[in-house]
Amino acid sequence: MKINFTRTNGPLDGLIDTLLDTAGGIRKPEYVREMIIAALKAGQESDESADLKLMNSTLKEMRFTTKVFAPYRGVRKVTVFGSARTLPDDPAYATAKLFGRRLAEAGYMVITGGGGGIMAAVNEGAGPEHSFGVNIRLPFEEKPNPVIEGNPRSINYKYFFNRKVAFLKESDAVALFPGGFGTLDEAMEALTLVQTGKRNPMPLVLVETPGSSYWARVTRFLEEELLPHRYICPSDMALFERVSSAEEAVERIRRFYRRYHSLRYVRGQLVIRLTSPLADGEIAALEGRFRDLLLPGGRIAPSGPLDEEREDADEVDRPRLVIDFNRRDFGRLRSLIDAINDT
Repeated sequence: MKINFTRTNGPLDGLIDTLLDTAGGIRKPEYVREMIIAALKAGQESDESADLKLMNSTLKEMRFTTKVFAPYRGVRKVTVFGSARTLPDDPAYATAKLFGRRLAEAGYMVITGGGGGIMAAVNEGAGPEHSFGVNIRLPFEEKPNPVIEGNPRSINYKYFFNRKVAFLKESDAVALFPGGFGTLDEAMEALTLVQTGKRNPMPLVLVETPGSSYWARVTRFLEEELLPHRYICPSDMALFERVSSAEEAVERIRRFYRRYHSLRYVRGQLVIRLTSPLADGEIAALEGRFRDLLLPGGRIAPSGPLDEEREDADEVDRPRLVIDFNRRDFGRLRSLIDAINDT
């Protein structure tokens, strides 16, 4: 039979409803029903075991990711990337270890790839109780670092793309230390997602370690090659910050959340939730300064929680700004958030 996502499957819809009722405890049955339908459709449509194995492993890995991270959703987390080959006697290792310790002292948890080098240093500095490790299974990599090995907040992934989702979905900031292809890949991935609005704005901090010009050279490449050819916009350079110490990196992350709390979109409008309200004059000044990121005739206006936020019990006690954002200039949006924090 042809299976549809709509309720036009006759007795099959009843069987799925019965399955959900029998399982019990299904909090969002409408989504679980569609996952079941998707699995059935995949079974009908694919003759390739490899395709079905990929879908199966992906769902199981993402399910376990949610289970591990869910109890800590109220704690801010920083994902840290950097070379697995950095040795303990390298000054970068000491900087990364100090960075992890300073983050833990500031109330943050850290997410690393769970391996050696920079990852081990950050986990060591933060300590096991403040650490997550999202590991990838590779035939040539060593076992997880001692802080992550056996840690209940350690996850092993078969697929890089699932691991990348965990790194960026669960984090409130990203810090990048010098590293190889993987570090550069993650840097460009994070920048692309924030630049295109597929990931909400967050601090992207490039940590320059003692004696290194790694990120200075990367930044120069962006300025000298990408900008002149208009591959990126000048405002895109506001999406990241380059710092020269662990303390400065932590301070930039903390500053981002000084007044800004979070955002979501409701009926096409951008809603920015704040830790404290802005005065009418301050809002008017922001509207004038950032008119270029508004829709024609758009406004920046104070607001209480919108109906959709009330229904979801989503930060309803926080003051808000409702913005007619053009959903295009995300570098300017980052600058707006910085201006809110400086107000």
